[in-house]
Amino acid sequence: MFEIIKSGGWLMLPILLCSVAVIAICIERFWTLNPRKIAPRTLLGDVWGWLKNNQISGEKLKELRDSSALGRIFAAGLSNSRHGRDVMKDSIEEAASQVVHDMERFLGALGTIAAVAPLIGLLGTVLGMIRVFTAIMMEGTGNAGVLAGGISQALITTAAGLTVAIPALMAHRYFQRRVDSIVVTMEQEAVKLVDALHSDRRIEAV
Repeated sequence: MFEIIKSGGWLMLPILLCSVAVIAICIERFWTLNPRKIAPRTLLGDVWGWLKNNQISGEKLKELRDSSALGRIFAAGLSNSRHGRDVMKDSIEEAASQVVHDMERFLGALGTIAAVAPLIGLLGTVLGMIRVFTAIMMEGTGNAGVLAGGISQALITTAAGLTVAIPALMAHRYFQRRVDSIVVTMEQEAVKLVDALHSDRRIEAV
């Protein structure tokens, strides 16, 4: 394996660094983007129970804010619920935008790697072919070792770039879809809370 990497030339180094970054980001995002941790299903029912029992206080709001991302959104809305429906919705949207930003952390880097890794491989291909044609000009076609080395560099860097880019692209799409799904769930829960406080609608037991 080391010989293959070595024969790919110096461009294998950034490709290897990209592969390490992809693995690290995937592990971190898979652990972080857990729907049950971000938007617990029982949280809305718990909050509604606090409201019915007049248990909402500064301490409860802090506990709610620290419990989960959805809890942070609920706490922002509840803190401004007395100012009316519109102010409450604005507070929820502001908190939600920060939560979504946090959930999308590193996804931009993952998408960039998916786009850049094949280009690095392509650059290696170009450099390898330049090496081949330079050898042909200098020594003719008799030196098979030099020709094979250039062609090997071209093929290895291309393959390595694609090997990194394909999983990175798949992971980026997967995690983006997971974020979108969680956002939809949080929007639904937040709407239920707003409606419960500022209309006749009531939350069903979860």
